Amino acid sequence: MIVKKDRFLYRFWTQEKGLSGMLILLFIMHFIVIPFFGSYTRFVVAVNIFWMLFLFAGIVALSKHKKQAISLSIIPILFLIIQWINYLNHNVFILFADLIFSIALMLLLIALVLIKVLEPGPVTTYRIIGSIVVYMLLVHFWSTLYLFLFEHIEGSFQIAESQFESNSDQASFMYFSYICITSTGFGEIVPLHPLARSLVQIEVLVGVLYPVILIGRLVSDAKFAFPNRGKKQE
Repeated sequence: MIVKKDRFLYRFWTQEKGLSGMLILLFIMHFIVIPFFGSYTRFVVAVNIFWMLFLFAGIVALSKHKKQAISLSIIPILFLIIQWINYLNHNVFILFADLIFSIALMLLLIALVLIKVLEPGPVTTYRIIGSIVVYMLLVHFWSTLYLFLFEHIEGSFQIAESQFESNSDQASFMYFSYICITSTGFGEIVPLHPLARSLVQIEVLVGVLYPVILIGRLVSDAKFAFPNRGKKQE
């Protein structure tokens, strides 16, 4: 095994209770770090490095063999290389490569958590928590796409001005993504470009179907697994 089993990040993936730890980390990132510290570039970079290590630990923990772990590790390694090149030299090719590998990285993380949630065995509270983790990762996935469009297609979004300096573009689109996936819609961020509107429509659809299909299924399976839970003993 590439990583020792007693390593902290490794235990997040090998134990079901690690899913609750992931939920706490995402709550801190989405509702504290990005909204209040998103404008501090170095702080955000440090958080991204932690999540990269977290992803590597997941690849090692859930891969069936060493060769598969090495193959999956290529995605985050190429992402880091593209990020470094993009920092030194901006061009269209690197720009789209950065977007593609960012998408691949997020989908890989979502897939790893889903593998953990849907692995064989009884449905537990931790697995339901894991399905919520996937829901929040989907929010992060779409916020990345919205931010890319906003930065590279002028006029793709109309955003109400904010008087608070800590309100970064990343925080704005994380907030917007939560508004979309929950079908709330307050209207202070408006998609104008056709591609932006299409992405919003897809996220709203996923936000409606995901809880019904996955979370509903897990809760239902839990009831069948423990039919006598909650009944008074005679």
